[in-house]
Amino acid sequence: MASHYIPRTKVPAIVFPSSAQAARNVALQVSELIKQNQSQGKMAVLGLPTGSTPVSLYRELIRMHKEEGLDFSRVITFNLDEYFPINPSHPQSYRHWMRETFFDHVNIPENQIHIPDGSLDFNQLEEFCIHYEKKIRAAGGIDLQLLGIGRSGHMGFNEPGATRHSRTRLVTLDAVTRTDAAQSFAGEDNVPLRALTMGVGSIMDARKVILMAFGEHKAPMVKKALEGPVSENITASFLQEHPDATFILDQSAARELSAISRPWTVGPISWTDALIRKAVIELSLKTKKGLLKLSDEDFREHDLHELLREHGPSGVLGRSVFRQMMETICDEPAGKKKETILIFSPHPDDDVISMGGTLIRLVEQGHQVHVAYMTSGNIAVFDYDAWRFTDFVSGFNKLFQIDEKETENLKKRVRGFLDAKVPGQTDSQDLLNIKALIRETEARAAAAVCGIPPTQLEFLNLRFYRTGTIAKAPIHPEDLNDIENLITRLKPLQIYVAGELSDPHGTHRVCAEAIFEAIRRLREKETCGEIWLYRGAWEEWEPHELERVIPLSPEVLELKKMAIFRHQSQKDRAMYPGISDRREFWQRAEYRNLGTAMAFDQMGLPEFFALEGFVRWHG
Repeated sequence: MASHYIPRTKVPAIVFPSSAQAARNVALQVSELIKQNQSQGKMAVLGLPTGSTPVSLYRELIRMHKEEGLDFSRVITFNLDEYFPINPSHPQSYRHWMRETFFDHVNIPENQIHIPDGSLDFNQLEEFCIHYEKKIRAAGGIDLQLLGIGRSGHMGFNEPGATRHSRTRLVTLDAVTRTDAAQSFAGEDNVPLRALTMGVGSIMDARKVILMAFGEHKAPMVKKALEGPVSENITASFLQEHPDATFILDQSAARELSAISRPWTVGPISWTDALIRKAVIELSLKTKKGLLKLSDEDFREHDLHELLREHGPSGVLGRSVFRQMMETICDEPAGKKKETILIFSPHPDDDVISMGGTLIRLVEQGHQVHVAYMTSGNIAVFDYDAWRFTDFVSGFNKLFQIDEKETENLKKRVRGFLDAKVPGQTDSQDLLNIKALIRETEARAAAAVCGIPPTQLEFLNLRFYRTGTIAKAPIHPEDLNDIENLITRLKPLQIYVAGELSDPHGTHRVCAEAIFEAIRRLREKETCGEIWLYRGAWEEWEPHELERVIPLSPEVLELKKMAIFRHQSQKDRAMYPGISDRREFWQRAEYRNLGTAMAFDQMGLPEFFALEGFVRWHG
């Protein structure tokens, strides 16, 4: 699928099949600007963002610099923002992040890099902000301003309420912004209350603006910014008034735009089977009428005249979609013959949280189920849990009179590190190893609840995850080899992959892309089994997307919850709770499974206690 413009948006918007392709496009635009200005003897002035969104862009620019000779020596940069107060050497300062992520890998001269200074005294800030604006003007203004969008609709740290003509200044951070930053600062209490940011007016002065948004969690604000009114409550909406602004999106971030989510409201369309199914299911749920009870009048009242005229009447449409949804119900997901099944779990608990019921049913039906835990998940363990287990080992050794000299040395190292540790600091290797072991033993305990023996568990510990921080390295070639070798060894009939793209850490996304690439390579040599995508840690598939649902009895759902409970370090509260969702994982899982069954019931389909849903990946 190629990139394409989205019709009927108030700012030009281009959607790419993946965030990697989107980032590549933006990198090419940056490269073209740099080369064009250099050929004219001019500096290229860039406005740069931070956060997870531009990471793939910076990596591509670094690659272009190292492999294609892209010269950054005549580039001037101005960063959007910085926390206040914060020391430049702090691991979470944007100055530190920019150097680690981009500046240390390209040849921009030091005196051409400008980042707001979060270490200044309060009484120096006003003068600094005025001077920052003067520097931008002295450089000739910003040629290309790159942006992301926050969940409060902000660009930079221009939170809701920022005015159209605001300039570089000190701001108070919105509660949503601080919640999102909590994962990087090891807790919301450690996130600074304020920040320095270029203003909306500063951004609007740029000659060209590109706003990038990737992932489903960005979709609601993308829709408001592109289709809603210009509003101080959504500061990214001000770009509707910019003469040369473009939104660069991946499919996930664009999914709520009208032209994608409800294209029949935008203009005449070609009605595909998928669109018909989506429209009819949406109508059924909206009117709270079963698929077989929908009337012609229901279609006309909800902007579906065209569908009714071309593919109706309502009875034909309702029966067709009813049959399709009936075909998704599957009581024996791997068939009657005993088969080998491989479940990839990005973190050590995703298997039971997201598809634990199906996993249990596969085991009950006699299939040999293997689970491959792709990462250690060690950054999501609280320090106090790590210390508790360290202390336990010491007591265990004393109780059974085991030589405790090395254990005591370990305790001293860990205790000394924890006593000196500052919020956001990367853990010592000792601590990372302990936390990884905690999560590994929890995964074994959860698998045992589901009836899976330890011999059928694989702990891959992929290399891209081994940074000790939220930020992850690119997928490593050896990671792909490990995945490929595992599939080749097991030769599973079915492979289950986490298809959840709103994971706040991006781990699910990286793991999925690595699996898909390994499968593509394998398919050049041999056939692979069916690939099924599950969701669950943050959301469920929409009803119209579902291609298979597995019924769960009350007993199976209860056993699934018991398996989730075995992940004790994650149970009471997760270190990174996700997208404004403070519920425990078992609560989210139960709510989704019951909710999917309820949606089927509302559509007039057979009534089930709970359902887990899947979508097939065809590559």
